[in-house]
Amino acid sequence: MTLPVTAPASPSASASPSAPVVPPRVGVWLIGARGSVAVTAVAGCAAVTAGLRPPTGLVTESAEFAGADLPPLSTLVFGGHDTLDCPLPKRAEALAAAGVLPPGLPAAVDAELVAAEREIRPGGPAPGDTRSPRQLIADFAADITDFTRRLGLRRTVVINVASTEPTATGDVLPPSSLYAAAALEAGCPYVNFTPSTGLHHPALAERLAASGLPYAGRDGKTGQTLLRSVLGPMFRQRALTVRAWSGTNLLGGGDGAALADPAAAAAKNAGKERVLADTLGTTPEGEVHIDDVPALGDWKTAWDHIAFDGFLGTRMILQTIWQGCDSALAAPLVLDLARLTSRAHEAGISGPLSELGFYFKDPVGDAPSSLADQYTDLLAFATRLGKAAGEHGERGDQGTGESGGSGEGEAGDRQAGHDGQGGHDKYVDRDRPDGSVGSPEPGGSRPVGDRAGEPR
Repeated sequence: MTLPVTAPASPSASASPSAPVVPPRVGVWLIGARGSVAVTAVAGCAAVTAGLRPPTGLVTESAEFAGADLPPLSTLVFGGHDTLDCPLPKRAEALAAAGVLPPGLPAAVDAELVAAEREIRPGGPAPGDTRSPRQLIADFAADITDFTRRLGLRRTVVINVASTEPTATGDVLPPSSLYAAAALEAGCPYVNFTPSTGLHHPALAERLAASGLPYAGRDGKTGQTLLRSVLGPMFRQRALTVRAWSGTNLLGGGDGAALADPAAAAAKNAGKERVLADTLGTTPEGEVHIDDVPALGDWKTAWDHIAFDGFLGTRMILQTIWQGCDSALAAPLVLDLARLTSRAHEAGISGPLSELGFYFKDPVGDAPSSLADQYTDLLAFATRLGKAAGEHGERGDQGTGESGGSGEGEAGDRQAGHDGQGGHDKYVDRDRPDGSVGSPEPGGSRPVGDRAGEPR
């Protein structure tokens, strides 16, 4: 992975017979950029690109995606927002000491970590921050727009990998929605890898529909729910009646601390339970419990106890234990989603990307819940992306790199018409004293409020 700061070659230079064609670079803007998942994604991308490690866990590196015309891993450029100030190299060293990253890897990819660290901007609001919600959104969007234009990136995908927040209630938008609104203002595709609200708030619905941007989410499927999306269809297809399905999660790290909040845990569990209801056709007895065990660090253990009836009512039990490293499970999915969402934007695809339901507990749009069906949809989507590339010939976005728009297809230039500050003038300063949603400017977006969340 390379993270240069100079603009790419001009179209005339790249068209020269003697000059190699340089693929346009793609920005990946991570909300929670100094968290474990983000650091593992940045370090892992650099390691795979350099040939230091195989692409294990990267679905988009398998043969089935060779024709989808996805942006190469070497073209991904990382930046993001964070409220923490521990530099990425130090975070990577801590993850290596904990066994999350291989020994020696942080030193081997130090240049890439340092380059990504330079592109991280302060999140917010920090304690004592007096900026209004409108100002926060404008500032966040300006950071993203500056990143895209200054580095000559063709487009930037915003991905939320911050800690889980409680389910939003009322008119006040939660922290994740401030960043999601900023992504819309910057004209960027958006992926919500968490169960947090993000774009899923009524106050953002009008702006989202008008944006013409592709988006995906919610809540990355990395362990217990991944297994449930396989076992649930199995029981139904074999006509075995599931009477009860109970589970326990033991985890530490930032996720464990965040999910110690019962409201945040409830938001997380909603997706796990929805998978069972969708795949079984009924909701069995039982609950999922999440326990914060700080000593486990980034490692988690998920236990499921399934009571079911067989032929003639014979009662049986299936128990499963999943022990894994959360960041190592999530990071390759983040890279997959950055590549797929970027390619969808380039191909002129807009709206909810239900075909990416393979990656999520609670997919947007009309997506099946069975992992096998989701994988079938994902492969069909890859074929569609490949056909779009064939119809347009060469990539239609090897232009100046001065904006984040696609420059081709029905997507057009998503950032065209912005004022250089992410289109912030469309927000009007009608914030209510309590930070709730005010009246929208006709044709614009609503100001939103609440404080920004802690990244994991």
